[in-house]
Amino acid sequence: MAERMTFPMYAIHRQQTQALWQAVQSLLDERGVMVAGDPPAADPGDLLAHWRQPTLLLSQTCGYPLVTQLPEVQTVGCFHYAAPGCEGRRYRSLLVVREADSHRMLGDFLGRRAVCNAEHSQSGYNVLRKMVAPLSREGRFFSAVMFSGSHRQSLRELQQENADIAAIDCVTYALLQRHQPQALAGLVAIGWSPRPPRGAQIAGWSPAAPGLPLITAGATPAATLNSLREALQQLVSDDRYRSLCDALLICGYSDMSREAYAPLLAWRDEAAALGVSQL
Repeated sequence: MAERMTFPMYAIHRQQTQALWQAVQSLLDERGVMVAGDPPAADPGDLLAHWRQPTLLLSQTCGYPLVTQLPEVQTVGCFHYAAPGCEGRRYRSLLVVREADSHRMLGDFLGRRAVCNAEHSQSGYNVLRKMVAPLSREGRFFSAVMFSGSHRQSLRELQQENADIAAIDCVTYALLQRHQPQALAGLVAIGWSPRPPRGAQIAGWSPAAPGLPLITAGATPAATLNSLREALQQLVSDDRYRSLCDALLICGYSDMSREAYAPLLAWRDEAAALGVSQL
């Protein structure tokens, strides 16, 4: 039976995302695994419902919803990305602000306004909570937190001065620099506090986290899971797909277990121990 596949998380250049779908579909077809339908013309409206489909063959989710909202799915692996802030299968978030605040560090945003893409986002929420927890006062750091629905919309809110700071996935940031530079107009990434001693510099990156997981339905047979992993490994190593992977900043692939994402829950719990359960 043919099953559903999509790549919704870094779909900034739609044609390239569809080409990725077609490449993986071809590699799976070579292994006797059938994919339903055509490349999606748009991302799923309800991502959580999409990820929970019992016929889901392959999709990409975020590490924090994986460990908090998707107990029924199986992890396949994750892509490696050639974006500043990535190291092998790990990635980071950037702290993004308006250019007028480019000289500031995270500690300087005490009492100001944050914008996050979603409360269950690793790159936009969970990591930011971890970073501000040691700097918070009586469980609060920001004066207000708004939710935008996407990293792209969070950047618009900064540009429109509706918020002052956001944590943005470094792969999203790099892809926007390449394909939609206007989305970053007037914005910069900054360093973060606590301030280092003796004037040392700290890059404007968050702690590193496991890359965005590729997942399949809990009911997907072990043989199909193995075929998925083989196809994805071939995708990143076969010269036929080199230019496509380069365009998408994909530079490798690793099989991943669910346990690899457990540290993200530890980040949540560490912040809670410091009195910060919510931003």
